[in-house]
Amino acid sequence: MIGLAALKAITFDVFGTVVDWRTGIAGEVETLAAEKKFVVDGELFADAWRGLYQPSMTRVRDGEIAWTVLDDLHRMNLLQVLETFEVDQLSDDEIEHLNRAWHRLDPWPDAIAGLQRLKQRYIVAALSNGNVSLILNMAKLTGLPWDMVLGAEIAGHYKPQPEAYLRSAEILGLEPEECMLVAAHNGDLVAAARCGFQTDFVPRECEYGPGQTTDLVAENDYDLVAGDFIELSQMLGC
Repeated sequence: MIGLAALKAITFDVFGTVVDWRTGIAGEVETLAAEKKFVVDGELFADAWRGLYQPSMTRVRDGEIAWTVLDDLHRMNLLQVLETFEVDQLSDDEIEHLNRAWHRLDPWPDAIAGLQRLKQRYIVAALSNGNVSLILNMAKLTGLPWDMVLGAEIAGHYKPQPEAYLRSAEILGLEPEECMLVAAHNGDLVAAARCGFQTDFVPRECEYGPGQTTDLVAENDYDLVAGDFIELSQMLGC
């Protein structure tokens, strides 16, 4: 193993690891419900929408449908969730605005400060299943200081397919061992490690709300386990 001394780039899963998707989506849904005078539990709606995330990407991974960016998958899933929740008061423009709520998610409290510290020494890049415009819009709105946006749209493959990680390292001109993936999801880290990436687990114990039962702890022998991005930066001497 090449070791931390050779680390040059730190890449980050975004949804759940860098940003709090559940609170953001639930808040936007409830705001819209108040404006349009319908009743909905925003957290249940957010969970249902997120619940279709992996199944929709699996259809792309398996070749059932052609390559489709996450914005479009999100919209397909949103239409299904609106039907499930019997919400039929929204115009096309309102549906599109709600779909782009994923562009407007707030970071976890430690994220920006931690990234800024890490950025002083390392390349910091998003390695996300989100499309480039989504990640860029989120960054411009919230101040996330990415050096680079990598991941699914760049690679033409959704994580955890190996190409998503390997192509990201290739674009940076680095060997996989010179890159680290930071994620709050054990499965993502396992897939990255298989590709030669170094790994760091950062728990986000409320990503799925107070009843979360998965990804509460590091389930494998990762290179690092940090409580948050600030602690990670300290561990790496930033």
